[in-house]
Amino acid sequence: MAQAPVGANRKVVGRNRKARHEYEVLETLEAGIELLGPEVKSLRAGQLSFQDAHARVEGGEMWLHSLHISPYEQANRANVDPVRARRLLLHRNEIDRLAAKVEEKGLTLVPLEVYFSRGYVKVSLAVGRGKKLYDKREDLKERQQNLDAKRAMVER
Repeated sequence: MAQAPVGANRKVVGRNRKARHEYEVLETLEAGIELLGPEVKSLRAGQLSFQDAHARVEGGEMWLHSLHISPYEQANRANVDPVRARRLLLHRNEIDRLAAKVEEKGLTLVPLEVYFSRGYVKVSLAVGRGKKLYDKREDLKERQQNLDAKRAMVER
């Protein structure tokens, strides 16, 4: 699916800041997510956590696991388990393509951000390969060198 332009009716609810640090992002895509009413209200209040969140293909469907959406205060009985598995809405050919990629060694599906697009809750997923410790150090070193270079240019 094509992603919506960054500024076009898009309200970001939460970003997975650790994802780009922990994984090398090879590809991104947008998916809808199946939620219940109190979960949507909780997301509008910004109550979510990405800790250990990941997506898996199970039984021909894509599921998002370990995304914590806090219970909505005013929906006492209607609240559900905050870390339940939630179905992602993708086309069959996209699910099959991603399932084939994930079967490759070391690839995983990681949520990057959750946002509202024209009233619908969307999840930006990344196909990523886990980084080694030396890769993380190399990225930090490169980022620091770029910052130093920019500062030197400004000082001149």
